[in-house]
Amino acid sequence: MVARGPHLVWDWNGTLLDDMTAVVGATNAALEAVEFGPITVEEYRSWYCIPIPRFYERMLGRMPTDQEWVAMEVAFQAAYVERQDGCGLTVGAAELLVEWRGAGRSQSLLSMYGHEELVPAVRRRGIESHFVRVDGRRGPSGGSKAESMARHLRALARTVSPERTVVIGDAADDALAAAHVGAHAVLYTGGSHIRENLEPVGVPVVDSLAEAVELAAELTARA
Repeated sequence: MVARGPHLVWDWNGTLLDDMTAVVGATNAALEAVEFGPITVEEYRSWYCIPIPRFYERMLGRMPTDQEWVAMEVAFQAAYVERQDGCGLTVGAAELLVEWRGAGRSQSLLSMYGHEELVPAVRRRGIESHFVRVDGRRGPSGGSKAESMARHLRALARTVSPERTVVIGDAADDALAAAHVGAHAVLYTGGSHIRENLEPVGVPVVDSLAEAVELAAELTARA
């Protein structure tokens, strides 16, 4: 039997990828499509929530119509594609991936960014080999991460156990997805949420990815 050792599940946008400027720029393009905005990075991080339609409701003061939602999605995706190639990895992320793998521990990547776009984005940044699995969203946007996390860990079940897994992400949805499968979670304040919106979730909150990995090592050692 293969031993189930410590495992990390990394989030992509706002966690490994430092893309908040691109995300907010694309959000403003979406808001412009319904003649609203723009917003600042600080406003985005204060208002952000899942599911995404509820996030737009907070900004607009009402839920977008079906027609508006389609127009906003098209505008967001086009604007994000223009901007995301200029985004680099979060400071220190590449070294942390190397160190975790070098210690004989496994890691994977799960994102709600579209799978067909995610894989080449990871590959272009030269980090694909560090992951035993890379999964993006398959299907329409706007859903929760919990079911995707369940499928992700089922695919890794021969070598990964939830109790020795830590999800590292920047949003409350990452912690909820971890809880859904019985895994740990550590949330990072450098992405989509401010600390004040992360702390009520009830999992550890840190200000750097280095702190997240250090804490993940401690959590998986106790399991």
